[in-house]
Amino acid sequence: MSAAVPRLATELTLPQALARQARDEPARIALRQKEHGIWKPLTWADYHRRAVRVGLGFRAAGLGEGGHVGVLAENRVEWVLSQLGAGLVGAVTVGVYPTSPTVEVAYVLEHADAEIVVCEDQEQSDKVLEARDRLPRLRRIVVMEKKGLADTRARAPELVIGFDELEALGAAAEGEGRPAIEAVLQRQTLADTALIIYTSGSTGKPKGAMISYGNVAAMAAGVVDRLGLVPSTSHLSYLPLCHVAEQMLTVFVPLYLGSRVDFGESIRTVQEDLREVAPTMFLGVPRIWEKLHAAISIRIQESGRWRRALYAWAISACTPFAYKTPAERGLRERLVFGASYLLVFRALQNYIGLRRCRVALTGAAPISAAVVQYFRTLGVPLLEVYGMTETSGMVLGQRPTRLRPATVGVPTLGVEHRLSSEGELQVRGPVVFQGYYKNPEATAAALVDGWLHTGDVVEEKDGELRIVDRLKDIMITAGGKNLTPSEVENTMKASPFIKECVIVADARRFVAALVQIDFETAAQWAQSHGVVFTRIRSRRLGRRARAAGLWRSAHHYNPAKRLRDLLFPAGFSHHESVLNFEPRVAPAPGRRRSRVSKWRGSAP
Repeated sequence: MSAAVPRLATELTLPQALARQARDEPARIALRQKEHGIWKPLTWADYHRRAVRVGLGFRAAGLGEGGHVGVLAENRVEWVLSQLGAGLVGAVTVGVYPTSPTVEVAYVLEHADAEIVVCEDQEQSDKVLEARDRLPRLRRIVVMEKKGLADTRARAPELVIGFDELEALGAAAEGEGRPAIEAVLQRQTLADTALIIYTSGSTGKPKGAMISYGNVAAMAAGVVDRLGLVPSTSHLSYLPLCHVAEQMLTVFVPLYLGSRVDFGESIRTVQEDLREVAPTMFLGVPRIWEKLHAAISIRIQESGRWRRALYAWAISACTPFAYKTPAERGLRERLVFGASYLLVFRALQNYIGLRRCRVALTGAAPISAAVVQYFRTLGVPLLEVYGMTETSGMVLGQRPTRLRPATVGVPTLGVEHRLSSEGELQVRGPVVFQGYYKNPEATAAALVDGWLHTGDVVEEKDGELRIVDRLKDIMITAGGKNLTPSEVENTMKASPFIKECVIVADARRFVAALVQIDFETAAQWAQSHGVVFTRIRSRRLGRRARAAGLWRSAHHYNPAKRLRDLLFPAGFSHHESVLNFEPRVAPAPGRRRSRVSKWRGSAP
């Protein structure tokens, strides 16, 4: 697909690319943000002008070249204005998760030596104010929202400033500040650090991965080449911008490609925003796809008998060629899909907002092959990709024209790979990060002779790679058998009735699973099948229900089959092979019931 994609100016840094877009396509829409129900556009010229003013505002507030700017907010225009504004004056951006508690925010900002912190609202600025004793380099706190700004300013008038005021400071200094920005851009190179992205810290303290402008440019080129993106591509930005996956599609690619990014009203309105925007590209973590699957399941359960039957026919008829591209399908398959699309799939694509989607991605965590197959059956071109913070984003990805189920494809443009004796994936190339900020020991452990040790075990077949699990997560039972927990967990979560699943097996004689039922989906199924349920865990529930005659007898009814029937009811037969229960003999009359059968309300 390389020949079909536009040439990118990857010799430029991100701020230089922004200046070029503003010069070449000044009136083209770069960003849109939804405010009070209205989508407000921002052209490339406006994007650049406001970023310059933000950068000069930072400079007026005392930020020097090489300084660090923290951003603590949900996705919005001001987030990327802060990032590009910092880059225009030679500073480095550090993203912080807005859901983080004060202690985590304090650690990241202190470790990153943040001098200016841009906060979304009073809630986020309060976290910084509570931690200011730990932030000796802090010069300013910039607050985006005006609501509550007076109260925040009253607590620290010498520190707090509004985002509008910051832009006004930059506008006032624009005349004499422009030459300074031009000088920074002249000196800026691909070797300079663009971002510090902190890891999740699941195995210890978060580590700050330093991403260079060269890493960013190489990543943009690899993504555009693999996915065949064009300038008319549009993307809804909703995943945290302090995560490299959203940075890749909201900042890296659009600045080189010239594509459009839309910011929704909030993370809580994603599905509504999807329907309104109908993006041509969409990235969802596995949980997003599982929730969309569950939402469709509820909608189908609420429909009439004939619609359910039509849906079941369309799914069963189109599943066999789900992984074929339209060009690979035969005449019969095209006719079957065309009929299914007109009768069923078009309405479902509109319902989830992906009717115009030309590239859909899933990554950041393992996903069940059944979920991927389901969406491809609906006509959503879902691809599996793999990446990590240390690779600046996507480093493996399926090719849209050549799909192999349950794999993450092959390395992207310019990336080499190899497998260790343990099966660990190791990669090398221009996308590999510079190292961890102020942590040479961790950098030396991750980067050995230029090869990044990912910590992920993979299998390779016919040149395609499949992620098995994290090397450290593979469990060994008491019997000495190796177990890959993510495969079992993701297979279980393929059911729309299961929200979460955690396998417990390490050093144990048996494998157990902690399963969280998706209440909304299961409740809808129970209501439609006349099954009594409650939100309250009551030991008297079974006795009361039996007294009312609502529980059916289960003398010879397998409890495991009842559970499977709940999690995988009729209409979802493509998931029935997920759970293989051993047959159990029902207790004889008069014998004490097990805790499982009592919970299920079985009659004695």
